[in-house]
Amino acid sequence: MASYKLFSFDKIPSTQTYALNMIADGKISDHTIILAEAQSAGRGRYKRQWISHHGNLYVSFVFKIEERNPKLSYQVAVAIAETILSFGIKPVIKWPNDILIDDKKVSGTIIEYSGDFVVVGIGININSNPTVESYETTKLADYKKVNRDELLNKLTKNIDKWMNTDFKFVRSRWMDLACQINKKVKYRGNIMDFIEINENGALVLRNGDKYVMVYGDEIGV
Repeated sequence: MASYKLFSFDKIPSTQTYALNMIADGKISDHTIILAEAQSAGRGRYKRQWISHHGNLYVSFVFKIEERNPKLSYQVAVAIAETILSFGIKPVIKWPNDILIDDKKVSGTIIEYSGDFVVVGIGININSNPTVESYETTKLADYKKVNRDELLNKLTKNIDKWMNTDFKFVRSRWMDLACQINKKVKYRGNIMDFIEINENGALVLRNGDKYVMVYGDEIGV
């Protein structure tokens, strides 16, 4: 992590919120990492709570950008999946960037833009996993002993790698790891076929003989 500036805390409300506040105050630079042992107000996509006890990885990466990148979600998902694979654990990706092991969620990502920066927040269950009403969860320790600092180091290298990889290779790897290809999913009340993601990062669904391109919406199994 030599090229990153690291801010590490025992417990803060949210690494994501801390990073966004630093951006607003003009006190942050490109390639910054905000790391916390625990969070009191962790959050995921759509303002959902991310339960954040000690023993897991809670981190936000801050990058300076020229424009929004609709492909970033896939780059990050592949980076997380490849990181977990490096420990001998086999994950899959649930669109767009949830990481599952044995159909149970082990990692979530939130991506937020602010000014000239993007903040990529990642939570990975290492030694504990919460009980969540809407889906099952798991932790890496159920499969192998994983050191958090080693996990972060590998994750950082993989994020650098996949953010700088031609998207045709990112797309190919994402689809290799995706768990919903050629399966039925629910989108805006309709059951459709999950076909692929295209070269622009759009999710391609099929409803009968019609194809639907999806950017940023949620789908369900």
